Amino acid sequence: MARRLFLVLAMLSALAAAAGYRLDAAGSARGVPVAGTIRGRVDVRNAAADPLPRPGVADLGQNSTYRAGERRDAVVYLETAPQGAFESGSAAHVTMSQRNEAFVPHILAVRIGTVIDFPNDDSVYHNVFSLSKTKRFDLGRYPKGQSKAVRVDEPGIVRVFCEIHSHMNAFILVFAHRFFDVTDEQGRYRIDQVPPGTYTLVVWHEGAVRQTRSVTVPDDGGAVDADFTIR
Repeated sequence: MARRLFLVLAMLSALAAAAGYRLDAAGSARGVPVAGTIRGRVDVRNAAADPLPRPGVADLGQNSTYRAGERRDAVVYLETAPQGAFESGSAAHVTMSQRNEAFVPHILAVRIGTVIDFPNDDSVYHNVFSLSKTKRFDLGRYPKGQSKAVRVDEPGIVRVFCEIHSHMNAFILVFAHRFFDVTDEQGRYRIDQVPPGTYTLVVWHEGAVRQTRSVTVPDDGGAVDADFTIR
């Protein structure tokens, strides 16, 4: 009897593991799938600086409000998403501001269906546009205090520019799945709820894929660390 019960529990455990679930002590499948976390840090060496703006007539003899900074943000994502990762979620709303003649943030990573607001926080006019195949748009000129929006519906990369200020540019990476993250100020990233399996982890920075690496989330989940250095 005990042996038969053991065999039944073993079979249930195998079936649950194949479906991505754990068994509790009573032999019942838990409602939360087994999943892991891929985390780490991207160290960007010799980061490119923002280009200096082209001075306008109104700026001559005055101190510019523009502040140049280094571009160290990177996007880390799974090259191929796990099965079942493309289910539609609720539409998100994010913001890419125009501030001190720069797009803030310089990089956005979003899922398809996301609406992106472009508020103008500057005292000058801006004209946000993109000629990218993923999303082509031209929002026209609008003053401080106004905002216009764009919805992205296809995966890919959207280059964003200002028609008035040639030094302004930004990137929007659009994904069909949720397994991605933008690094924080310390270069850290974290991708949660990744099902067990082996994946190719991709690091994208300033317009190109910089590094890739194979990572494996174990069958029992847990955290997997993967650090990168971009020179």
